[in-house]
Amino acid sequence: MFPWHKIDTVLLDMDGTLLDLHFDNHFWLTLVPQQLSQQRQISVAEAQQLVEQSYHKVEGTLDWYCIDYWQQKLGLDILTLHYSLVERIQMRQDSMPFLQALHRAGKQRILMTNAHPKSLELKLEHTDLAHGLDATFSSHETGYPKEHPLFWEHAIKQFNLDPSRCLFVDDNEHILEASKKAGIGFQLGISNPDSQKPHKEFFDFPAIHDYQMLHQDLLTNIKAP
Repeated sequence: MFPWHKIDTVLLDMDGTLLDLHFDNHFWLTLVPQQLSQQRQISVAEAQQLVEQSYHKVEGTLDWYCIDYWQQKLGLDILTLHYSLVERIQMRQDSMPFLQALHRAGKQRILMTNAHPKSLELKLEHTDLAHGLDATFSSHETGYPKEHPLFWEHAIKQFNLDPSRCLFVDDNEHILEASKKAGIGFQLGISNPDSQKPHKEFFDFPAIHDYQMLHQDLLTNIKAP
């Protein structure tokens, strides 16, 4: 699928790409409205409508991903609520074998996520994800989400990357497009970010539902000892 000899670094999204997005969808679309319903003494349906309207207002901005912002906006202890659901934080079953294959093939593996540093820390603490990565980078360190060109400018400089020799993997097609505009050489979509939901359709980028689909190509890239 990719000319691996032209790729030095694989940049990887976290939620929906390496971790099952079911945790986040359940948290933001079910648990938060339930808690807001109890706090404000309104129906769950009213709470769902309120939070969804709030989400849409900042979608695509750094606030959309910011625990501190939502804690203040909704008046809920968002971080504590995260810890109440840690057993739901799960890696995709195909993630670690893929990360290990990338390592054997000599590829640098960098996590590039819009997740808030507190959320990132929580998920690294409760999964083995860190063992499959060479570095992690949150967009909150730059002040710009991955949707913004300045995020990519910061990231490329931070890791001294040759963008033309990078592959970026994400479950969001708009963010894949942003990476392409920033000069990232290769893009790949993940069509099944949430294990409990139907597959997504990608229109402008190749997409897969299982990293095993890349293993054979990667194996040919591994040099014999």
